[in-house]
Amino acid sequence: MFSPVAGAALLLVFATLSLLVSIFVDYRVVEVAALAATGTFGAIAVGWLVFDMIFRRRSDRKAQLLAEMVEGEAAFCFVADGEGVILAANATARERFNPTDGDGLAEVLRGVFASSEGVLYRLYQKALKSGSAVEDITSHADGFRVFVRCLTPNLVLWRLEPEVLRSGAVQRADSPVMSLGRNGAILFMNSAARELLGQRPKRLEDVFLDLPLRSGGVHLLKSSTGTQKVLVQSSNIGGGRVEVSLATLPDEDHADTNESADLTSNFDTLPVPLLKVAPSGAILRANAEARRMLNLGAQAPGNLTEHMEGLGRAIKDWLLEAAEGRDLHRSEFLRLTRDDCEVFVQVTLNRVIENGAPALIAVLNDATELKTLEAQFVQSQKMQAIGQLAGGVAHDFNNLLTAISGHCDLLLLRHDQGDPDYGDLVQINQNANRAAALVGQLLAFSRKQTMQPEVMDLRDTLSDLAHLLNRLVGEKVRLTLKHDPLLPTVRGDRRQLEQVMMNLVVNARDAMPDGGEIIVETERRVLREPLHRDRAVVAPGTYVSVRITDEGVGIPKDKLQKVFEPFFTTKRTGEGTGLGLSTVYGIVKQTGGFIFLDSVVGQGTCFTLLFPAHETPQEKTVSEEPEKTTRKLPQKGSGVVLLVEDEAPVRAFAARALRLRGYTVIEAETAEDALSTLDDEDLTVDIFVTDVVMPGMDGPTWVRKARENRPDTSVVFVSGYAEDVFGEGSEVIPNSVFLPKPFSLSDLTDTVHRQLN
Repeated sequence: MFSPVAGAALLLVFATLSLLVSIFVDYRVVEVAALAATGTFGAIAVGWLVFDMIFRRRSDRKAQLLAEMVEGEAAFCFVADGEGVILAANATARERFNPTDGDGLAEVLRGVFASSEGVLYRLYQKALKSGSAVEDITSHADGFRVFVRCLTPNLVLWRLEPEVLRSGAVQRADSPVMSLGRNGAILFMNSAARELLGQRPKRLEDVFLDLPLRSGGVHLLKSSTGTQKVLVQSSNIGGGRVEVSLATLPDEDHADTNESADLTSNFDTLPVPLLKVAPSGAILRANAEARRMLNLGAQAPGNLTEHMEGLGRAIKDWLLEAAEGRDLHRSEFLRLTRDDCEVFVQVTLNRVIENGAPALIAVLNDATELKTLEAQFVQSQKMQAIGQLAGGVAHDFNNLLTAISGHCDLLLLRHDQGDPDYGDLVQINQNANRAAALVGQLLAFSRKQTMQPEVMDLRDTLSDLAHLLNRLVGEKVRLTLKHDPLLPTVRGDRRQLEQVMMNLVVNARDAMPDGGEIIVETERRVLREPLHRDRAVVAPGTYVSVRITDEGVGIPKDKLQKVFEPFFTTKRTGEGTGLGLSTVYGIVKQTGGFIFLDSVVGQGTCFTLLFPAHETPQEKTVSEEPEKTTRKLPQKGSGVVLLVEDEAPVRAFAARALRLRGYTVIEAETAEDALSTLDDEDLTVDIFVTDVVMPGMDGPTWVRKARENRPDTSVVFVSGYAEDVFGEGSEVIPNSVFLPKPFSLSDLTDTVHRQLN
């Protein structure tokens, strides 16, 4: 590639040749063309030189400004061009390396890095692609973090930060610091650390007597003068490396003036939040990091009890025990009483003796992220436990309700409407159905409700539901629907999603006793990056967003995390079961969506639902539905049914119901009994009706065994759980259907008849 000067010289050569042609060629057209070419080449050459001169002046000015900016930096800074030629260096770099303008950076740093050319070339190429690059490099004697910034391809800032300037605060050069590798190998020690240890150990176990290390903890170190107590602070510096800072502590029983002075001198310079506390709790001293963490500003520190809470016992008792030398070095997790944000700290106490009196050094570590993860895990475990409990209760109730409603159906067959007992039986049947609906809500929360998914447009669903919703909200509340015209479809159970909308709208209505407006708004939402919200992470993709906003009383902050728990309600007794929002939560999660809640007391509440968009073309979903309609089933059937049910009342009802419809029924209490019955090869069985969850062998397992010899036998599975009780990834059993409990007499007999015909 030509330099600007060489390019301009070449253009001037072309201009001269064109001029000679115009002089010696006696042809008018060629003469004019040659003169024009001469002027053009000459003008381009002059323009190129002028532009290069301006560009060079601007580049020099940028380099000069950059050099002025980094002149006072504590790190070593160089300004170089794209070839690595040094244009400027700051005072720190000049004092250490003594470079001159025009030297190559690789040559200047050859005494620092083993292969300086390769290191600089690699970092420069990274910076060219992304604008900047950073890498931690351990040299022969020092460790550096190298920053590279390309302002232009030909103007590069190099910044070498020594280990002693790390951890977000300027450390004293005599603070012992070491860098560790992945397996505890010691990669680097500064001169202060080498002086403290009196050796060059290779492994961490050669340095400490009480591994593993705890950041913020006090450990015993093998120093050059014997065993020494040190305060350890570690931080991850990337690349699998850990930086460890050490601060020597006086022995608690033999502290002299020099040791106390050493502790005092280290106190303010360490990049660790430190407090010096009296046994009474009074904070005697706080370094800069501790003041920042406690948000003290310039005010007096006060007492430790004013800034922390949540120990579970009196903080003063804890401090007195530590001052007496009991329970030292054991960390406690406390919450800071800050109004601006929620901060948790890990506090470790160490006792020192000053002027014959004990004092405590408190080492603080920010544990907010750890406590947040712990809270997420506890919440997840709690919701899972409640879900399992709800699912188990629902399963047992479904068995009871199947027996109650089933025997009620049998009684209704023997009583007509003129019978005095007919009304009582109808009441029993209706209340059994209400109980079944309540159990269905429990199953929805535990995400074990049977679903019938279909592809749908939520605009159509809400439009069909609008009349009912308007009746539910009453006259004092206005209901407004707003739809995105480009809303994609979703896949879910229409009946359950309608239930979600009704529950949320009814809750919004109840939150506005004096009236107001409820806005239901749909929107297409595209996430380019993962959405981190509350305790969930929403993956990138296209979603359908539904927002239900009210102008009600709002939800207090302390109740926001509880509203989705079953039976939690702020309503008075008799006004609600506390299952509405837990049902919503379960249905949304079972559909693969997310639900988020925003609320301000006195201003209103907004529930935001996110459902994954179903982008594939909608196939014959609508046209298939009419085919399921009305084929009248006969009153009588025929065939042999093997009924397997461990609940005796359910088995008795099902057997009687099937026999009333003309079927021959063979009963079995367990799967093992059913297999024993089928050992008789002369026995003909047309269909298996079996519970899924039973003591011993479950339904799908015994059916697979039975079908080894009777492969064509039809199956009806019944269960108080949802259909996914078979387990994800399990093999689908052919020629089988699922009938959820509780079922009625006609549900059971119609399902059996369809399987046989």
